[in-house]
Amino acid sequence: MQNEGAHSSGPGLASEGISNGPGATVGILGGGQLGRMFGMAARRMGYRMHAFEPNSDSPAGQVSDVEINAPYGDTAAVAQFARGVDVISFEFENISVSAIEAAAALRPLRPRGEVLHICQNREREKAFLHARGFPHAPFAVVDSAESLKSALERIGTPAVLKTADFGYDGKGQIKLGDDAAAADVWAAFQAPRGVLEAWIPFAAELSVVVARGLDGQTLAFPPSENVHKHHILDLSIAPARFEASVIAEASRIARDITAALDVVGLLAVEFFLTQDGRLLVNELAPRPHNSGHFTLDACVTSQFEQQLRAVCGLPLGSPDLLSPVVMWNLLGHLWKDGEPDWKVILEEPRAKLHLYGKAEARPGRKMGHVCVLADVDEALAVIAGFKQRLGDG
Repeated sequence: MQNEGAHSSGPGLASEGISNGPGATVGILGGGQLGRMFGMAARRMGYRMHAFEPNSDSPAGQVSDVEINAPYGDTAAVAQFARGVDVISFEFENISVSAIEAAAALRPLRPRGEVLHICQNREREKAFLHARGFPHAPFAVVDSAESLKSALERIGTPAVLKTADFGYDGKGQIKLGDDAAAADVWAAFQAPRGVLEAWIPFAAELSVVVARGLDGQTLAFPPSENVHKHHILDLSIAPARFEASVIAEASRIARDITAALDVVGLLAVEFFLTQDGRLLVNELAPRPHNSGHFTLDACVTSQFEQQLRAVCGLPLGSPDLLSPVVMWNLLGHLWKDGEPDWKVILEEPRAKLHLYGKAEARPGRKMGHVCVLADVDEALAVIAGFKQRLGDG
């Protein structure tokens, strides 16, 4: 562990109202690719970086000064981690309350623990959106076969039943049709509580990543148009190909939600765009988001640098888009015959390859991404060629 006395706010920065300027040490809870890219942004700006992650040699740990490996429930290890840094953020939601409380008791945690508490549970998230009047799909909280039957009668079918806790990339979800039998569905669900939502026959999906600083300054990145395959993000397109009014409304709602949650850091807001042109909030994530990876190559400030700026009390950077871009997720099935032939991508001068340093490739696992900086139609054609040559069926 680094000597704690070495941590500081940087020369002269504390007197200028910057709480943790370059030279300070930032800590990230979580060792995945989001923490890795956050750490790379921090390194570039002169920060030190510590990661807390149960598994060794994590993507974030590979770019950190210190990687502490322990379960999130090990509050003594979390406290050791917290004492070695100046400010703490997180890169995914599935972190125990005990870990958050242990960290926040010793160092500033941004966003605050209550934001994570709301966003890591679908029931609390939906209740927040409903109470604050933000648009969302009709839903009901269920905890038994009887309550599920009642909810199905009110909401109707098709519908989707989701676990209250720990769901992402389509995990913990069951689509229910007209023939759904509540008793059978509940027996197979294997969770104590769930959220039943009306099925939305959406026209498109989009998301907005918003940054909010210590001073309340709030800036939104350009909305991205998102295409999913097998419930996992496949492509993100910016600028999104929607009417200007839709773009403006999505950005406004996302900024309003960020302010209502009193976020310091980032918040990603995922939307459904219905066939009649309405925006419905689908999910919230209080961290960088897969759909925001295009910002690394195509924006003045990336979402990861913006996260760093926000949690450290720095002025926010410009989120402006410098070039049209399409981002493609590289999933583990591309490694089925060994390491992919990266020359396919690297021989295209407008393509930017990002790999996450993960040792094991598995189907559905996010191993990296590619950004192609070109007009959207041309970028989509380039990526279609990549897919064909690399065997992404």
